[in-house]
Amino acid sequence: MKNKHSFHIPVMGLGFTVDTPLKVSQFGIDSVISIVDDILLENMRKMYCNKFKIPYNEITDKIEDFRAKRITSYLNLINDLAEKKFNEFKHSIIEKGNEIKEYLNKLPDNSSLKQEFDKIKNNNFNLKEIKNWINENFSMGSIDVNIMTKLDKENYFKGEKLPSEYNDAHAALRGFANSDLESSIILSAGMNPRLYSYIEQFDDFFPNEEGKIKKKIVLKVSDYRSALIQGKFLAKKGLWVSEFRIESGLNCGGHAFATDGYLMGPILTEFKENKDELIRSVYDVLVPALESKDKTLPNSILPLTITAQGGVGTSDEHEFLLDHYKVDSVGWGTPFLLVPEATTVDDKTLNTLLEAKEEDLYLSDISPLGVPFNNVRGNTKDIEKMNLAIQGRPGSSCPEGFLSSNREFTEKSICTASRQYQRKKVKELKSENLETEQYNSKLEKIIVKSCLCVGLSASALTVNKIKHKNSDKVSVCPGPNMAYFSKISSLRQMTDHIYGRANVIVRNDRPNMFIKELHLYLDYLNTKINEAKETMTKKQEKYLFAFSKNLGDGINYYHNMFSNVKDKFEDNKSVIIDDLMASKESLQQMHFRIEDLSCQLVAVK
Repeated sequence: MKNKHSFHIPVMGLGFTVDTPLKVSQFGIDSVISIVDDILLENMRKMYCNKFKIPYNEITDKIEDFRAKRITSYLNLINDLAEKKFNEFKHSIIEKGNEIKEYLNKLPDNSSLKQEFDKIKNNNFNLKEIKNWINENFSMGSIDVNIMTKLDKENYFKGEKLPSEYNDAHAALRGFANSDLESSIILSAGMNPRLYSYIEQFDDFFPNEEGKIKKKIVLKVSDYRSALIQGKFLAKKGLWVSEFRIESGLNCGGHAFATDGYLMGPILTEFKENKDELIRSVYDVLVPALESKDKTLPNSILPLTITAQGGVGTSDEHEFLLDHYKVDSVGWGTPFLLVPEATTVDDKTLNTLLEAKEEDLYLSDISPLGVPFNNVRGNTKDIEKMNLAIQGRPGSSCPEGFLSSNREFTEKSICTASRQYQRKKVKELKSENLETEQYNSKLEKIIVKSCLCVGLSASALTVNKIKHKNSDKVSVCPGPNMAYFSKISSLRQMTDHIYGRANVIVRNDRPNMFIKELHLYLDYLNTKINEAKETMTKKQEKYLFAFSKNLGDGINYYHNMFSNVKDKFEDNKSVIIDDLMASKESLQQMHFRIEDLSCQLVAVK
């Protein structure tokens, strides 16, 4: 099959892309389902079974290995429904002929499929020939899945801790491995060695002689070194990473994993310049591992895809990533939250997103994981959370517990957003007898945590009118790019925007994606400097100096790149260069502040 689209829709939250493949895969668009929340998936399976009159047998939490079985059953259902929808779509194309335009018009203008169809139209052809051509060339978008590797909570049955394969991430992996899907699992949030080792148990992750892998491994990474380390770690187990998905550290949605000041442009350049070496060095580790396991050796070296995502918002940026950095696909996440044909977002949340400005989109501390989390002011979950705190009942009842990782007060992990944890933590805080200002500051850090398990899945339940016992208030996690998208779009309008045939951005002051990321990193560094004011440590000193240096190198890189690149960003190149000079000055001032703090640290010693 020929390459269809040059973009993909990444995972968003727990529920915003939970059924996206069923909406877009018929048009050849790849998308990703989160398989963290098996409760949501079981509710969605029941809803779709009822909708399409398919027999439904509930998988209760009393059944052994229920989490994995729920995930497998949902993925099989979505796969079956998507294939049926795609086959009906192809049939209607053949019978009516109108829908072929719907499929082809969404493709980029340089698509080989469009060019081939134009040739077919200009020649004499019969129905059988066109039918064969469609069957040979039209394919579904991939139904991929995502696991945050750190969400690997231990589980218990009748008070006894279960073996590690029943941990949350392990069970989710098994759910995908046992499904009918021929697609990819995207592993994000860093390396989990025990989880990675568990992949070895499933044959579908190993290549055959032709190099085909039924279930591919995709790693979401933020730098080349991480890709090389993780790629070799898996290769030693006979497992090939088919794709490295490079995501901006801060100019993205959901959890933000900031790099040490390394910017996206230099990172992409490192992948571009070292791709062949990356493939060779990892493949050299893979072959002896496959031999030692008596696994089939592929006839030739396996392919590796490099993709990028995080803050892209215009067709110029999209094309630049493809042409200049030679990435194979570009992830478009946040803008698709405003495309009801593709994602599942309730009306209240849609309105909040539509009205969001730069100051409404911020990096928050609401995640129980302790990782910065992209948030939007005014979301209904945060409003509910603060109202409960005002009433003297901070925290959530924690009905799902997927983010439970704290053992400060308990033997079993609990969630820092839970009522159980926050009551204990507030009680402990009160015993410290602090001054009011200091007390309130520490209290805010406790009660800011939000129940993301419920909040990130509630929208899908609301939109599909699924009755549930939990709160219907929604958390949403758009990237900073949301500030520049302010109207509902159809799937056709958004694909036209991506491919430069239309423009859905009303504002004319949107900064270039690389400049926006630079600003975010400057703000982040400024925050870290402020945090170090009171008690600068040697570790903080080393971190701040390294961060500052890497940012400075990044600014110089961009200045050189934008000054020398031809026929790209010509309309605003001068603005970009001026912005880089101003950013360099801001960074210099911050560097002076770091030096002052460093001198104070020496003086204290």
